[in-house]
Amino acid sequence: MRNSLLHSIMKTLNDFNFENKKALIRVDFNVPLNENFEVTDTTRIQSVKPTIIKTLEDGGSCILMSHLGRPKGVQEEFSLSHIVDTVEDVIGVEVKFVSNCIGEEAIQAANNLQAGEILLLENLRFHKEEKEGDVSFAEQLSKLGDIYVNDAFGTAHRAHASTTIIAQFFPQQKCFGYLLAQEIESIQKVMETGEKPVLAILGGAKVSSKITIINNILDKLDHLIIGGGMTFTFVKAQGGNIGDSICEDNKMNLALEILKQAKAKNVQVHLPVDVVATNAFNNDADTQIVDVDKIPKGWQGLDCGPKSIENFHNIVMQSKTILWNGPLGVFEMPNFAKGTITLGNSIAEATKNGAFSLVGGGDSVAAVKQFGFQNKVSYVSTGGGAMLESLEGKTLPGIAAILN
Repeated sequence: MRNSLLHSIMKTLNDFNFENKKALIRVDFNVPLNENFEVTDTTRIQSVKPTIIKTLEDGGSCILMSHLGRPKGVQEEFSLSHIVDTVEDVIGVEVKFVSNCIGEEAIQAANNLQAGEILLLENLRFHKEEKEGDVSFAEQLSKLGDIYVNDAFGTAHRAHASTTIIAQFFPQQKCFGYLLAQEIESIQKVMETGEKPVLAILGGAKVSSKITIINNILDKLDHLIIGGGMTFTFVKAQGGNIGDSICEDNKMNLALEILKQAKAKNVQVHLPVDVVATNAFNNDADTQIVDVDKIPKGWQGLDCGPKSIENFHNIVMQSKTILWNGPLGVFEMPNFAKGTITLGNSIAEATKNGAFSLVGGGDSVAAVKQFGFQNKVSYVSTGGGAMLESLEGKTLPGIAAILN
């Protein structure tokens, strides 16, 4: 299904009034916990707050279902009971908890729920049927609510019982929550409706993990910045000396093919021209700035250099739609974080000047949070794998289930 069709058939919360209705909301509360079972990052809880509040303000109640971690059966350390206090703090409403997600206890707790109240169900993945996409498990979950709301983008690429299978039991009474709708719209802006020039910045270690994305988005782009470890596969493929830098030798032909396709499609590809090279993979090793194609033996590039940073800044500043997926260097080490931080600053400046910027996919989201850019870009995606599969052009099962 083409994304451009999405808008005309996309049902969101605004299409429903939840007065005296129980909203069964699939949320993504797979949040990080410390050794005392305290939540260390509340982003995922914060991001579904608008959906929960709209439901309650209509005069409805919310039944929240989520997974946490990868439990093997029932494991106390993965119980969602640990996060009840944090959810209460973030939402500002008392949260009731029930120690199962199906069965008599869950049904009773759902039946007793009054308008304005929130119930959190126990970890869905305590039941193996959740990941198996079991129909009767999905049906048992469906009996708890009147309207099904999917607001868990982070799991939308999985055909699990609570994310996909359950939707068939709500043929008319199902919709996207605000978060999931926003994720779909943000990706659509990059892929279809974004103002030109459109720029994608792809970083990270491996060409192989980004190839499907590159193939799918080349038609939409005016500029493509390639950074991070995969730079060196492109540089070596073109005959450059990359010293001991990371390289996928078996992907060099692919790199040349990407450059050829980009040229044919009039997409300007920008690689780093210089790098911060080091003689050992640690923060305190010796460093030198060298041309990207003249890295001496025994040295490896771990960040882009000053000339590259300036080039990339100029490209970012002339772009109107920006996708950022993957860091430009080993940002976890302070001495090799400058490229990623400066890029973040450039994107923040472009955004302030009116560009639309979408950041998504594991490491770039981590970098954006670490360096405080999350409120300086247009949108930070909450789903790593789901975001990547969307960019690859796949229809995510969790999204298709609502549209069907």
